Amino acid sequence: MADPSIIALATELAGQTRQSDADWNRLEATAQALANSLRVKNSDTQTALGTTQLPAVLAAIIKDALRCLRVPDASHLPALYETLRVGANICVDHDENREHLLESGFLTALVSLLGRYTDLIPSDKPTDFLPLSVAHLRVVRTAIGVLLNASLGYEPVKAVLNTSEAPATILRLAVAIYPSGAWARSPQPRIPPGEFEESWQLRSGLSSWAWRATGELKDNAPATFGPDILPQLVAPIRSFVPPFQTPVPAFDEATPLRRTLVSADFEAFEESCSLLEALTLDDEDVRLSLARGLTFPDEHGGVRCLAEILEFIDRGDYHPLWKDLPSDNAQRERSFDFCKAALIKAVVEIAGEEKNVDVLWDDSDQEHPGGALVAQMVRWIKKHKDLKENNRDDLLVCATLTLGNLLRHGARSLTLTSPPISLAPDIAALLRPETDIKVKHGLIGLLKHLAYAAPARAPLSEAGIVERLVDSNIFQPSADIAEMVQVNAIGVVKHLCSSDAKNCYGLTLPAAGRDAQSTGLHQILTLVERSDTTAVKSEGTRVVVNVIRTLWHEDTPDDEQRRAAMSVVGAPPVTLALAQLVGRSKKYPILINEGIVALTLLSLSSPNVVLDAITTPLPQDAPGGSAPASAAESEIGSPMAAPGRAVDTLAYLLKGRGANVPEEVRANACVLLGQVCREGGVGAERVPEVVKLKAELRPLLDSAAETDKESRLKTAAAGALRRWG
Repeated sequence: MADPSIIALATELAGQTRQSDADWNRLEATAQALANSLRVKNSDTQTALGTTQLPAVLAAIIKDALRCLRVPDASHLPALYETLRVGANICVDHDENREHLLESGFLTALVSLLGRYTDLIPSDKPTDFLPLSVAHLRVVRTAIGVLLNASLGYEPVKAVLNTSEAPATILRLAVAIYPSGAWARSPQPRIPPGEFEESWQLRSGLSSWAWRATGELKDNAPATFGPDILPQLVAPIRSFVPPFQTPVPAFDEATPLRRTLVSADFEAFEESCSLLEALTLDDEDVRLSLARGLTFPDEHGGVRCLAEILEFIDRGDYHPLWKDLPSDNAQRERSFDFCKAALIKAVVEIAGEEKNVDVLWDDSDQEHPGGALVAQMVRWIKKHKDLKENNRDDLLVCATLTLGNLLRHGARSLTLTSPPISLAPDIAALLRPETDIKVKHGLIGLLKHLAYAAPARAPLSEAGIVERLVDSNIFQPSADIAEMVQVNAIGVVKHLCSSDAKNCYGLTLPAAGRDAQSTGLHQILTLVERSDTTAVKSEGTRVVVNVIRTLWHEDTPDDEQRRAAMSVVGAPPVTLALAQLVGRSKKYPILINEGIVALTLLSLSSPNVVLDAITTPLPQDAPGGSAPASAAESEIGSPMAAPGRAVDTLAYLLKGRGANVPEEVRANACVLLGQVCREGGVGAERVPEVVKLKAELRPLLDSAAETDKESRLKTAAAGALRRWG
């Protein structure tokens, strides 16, 4: 049941005029009595008040208080404060009254009120201390509290507040009224001695409510904030970059007030890091603005936002005054680490923005090729490459991922691998078994981009990257949890073994005193065998293709190492892997072609081994392989007693089943068949098997060779038939 005395106070408030100071004094007394009465929650009373003129009266009081030129007159502040208390109390956990306050214009009037205070913030010093009296602070804090109460869990209010840019207004005020760490700095902000403690209490409480309100509203509208708010978001992280100042005499003891301020600093820090991460992930304009600001500080009014973020990532640390807080600091330290990780993610996202590549990479700086950001990332890698002396995995992750995102052009890869940077030996030093998988992820991702550019491969080879990758255990079962990292590592090896015999030897031949199972080739083939992922199987086998192309190339010196490596890759495990690449890749003609070319080269010296490989049934679990025996039939025509074989894929190509298969691939299939089944190519014991295979395949070759149209396929088919005799 509604309380009649409270309803009477609301009626009295509605009837009061606001013409003179005396009127405002009476208004203060009535509003105070009403607000105090509403501190005892009574849902019926709240509901009854919402249906009266009270919401409209509250809105009118705010508007009357704003009739002065700037902020409300000091004589009106007490009444305004009590009016805001009434508004806060009638909408707590009450959606109907939230709607009434919204419809009356009360909430939008509060945004206008706060906007008047933001006009006091100097445009050239948006994060400096804003001097306000205790009376003004009470009004601002309570206005923010009303908006927080009204928006909690109520979407209509959130939508209107976001449209009216309330979050940005609140955030600007919070940072100017309570600049994090300002209380500990010297000289102290000017506060009248009689208001000192209450002022700091109000400021820190206002900051807490403001960040809560900002968090509540930002989740509803990611586009609420833009690049112009970045100086305010960066400000709270400054308090956590050493050297930490010794508090001024007013705060030299661990009083309750000092503990409150230390906690408020950390709360603002957490919220700012969260919002910075969210904006860089969601807003292209923010990513572009942060990148521009690194070179042009005027982008953010002289605040070097991205540079300050990088400074924090490098040097930010736990605050020494946390020791005075009553709760356990372990959770606070974990939160701090999460915040630093969020800012690292933000930096990586900024570098990953396509439009930022040319902004962040500066080729004009001869002393620091690549520019300031590249120089910073390179310094972190070089400084912390000794994992035993430096435990800064966070910097290594940030640096490697950032540089990897910036490498969109081959010439830039050469910049990183050439003097004065020469990063390859530093990367090699970090490729160790004990290196954390997150660091390996960044390192190998960077290597993937570097190795893609042919000019950068020589320095990587000189640094022994292939051998270091193999020894890092990235291809071992213990690293299978990071499959994408393994795929990237395979890609690095694939590129580095292209036209580089030294890397091929390092991959295929065991080091002195080690067995064949230690080689990178064995590790990759074993990974291919145990993986269920097409990317691992296909990319892993393409490494073998590049090794074979290089070893069989006429420019590769014919020496003992070459012959030993050729013997290794001509063995059954390798040819079977190649045959499986051909057999399971019907959707990928390029992969089929690579496997065919490699098998053809191997067949020059090991036709029996290749014959076995292409006629061996594919494993049942091969992704993309043939159907089980009960439902499948060979491309050659006979019922299969096992899953399909690579030779069935060759027949599939000759039949012209793959509409998108280039003629070159079909022609290469003919060359392989001609080579494997050539007259006198296999031993006498295999002749019956070859005769049977020829009989099954000859109609397909005859058909290709007898076509009227001159083509590469016709020539290759005819050549294969001639080799068969």
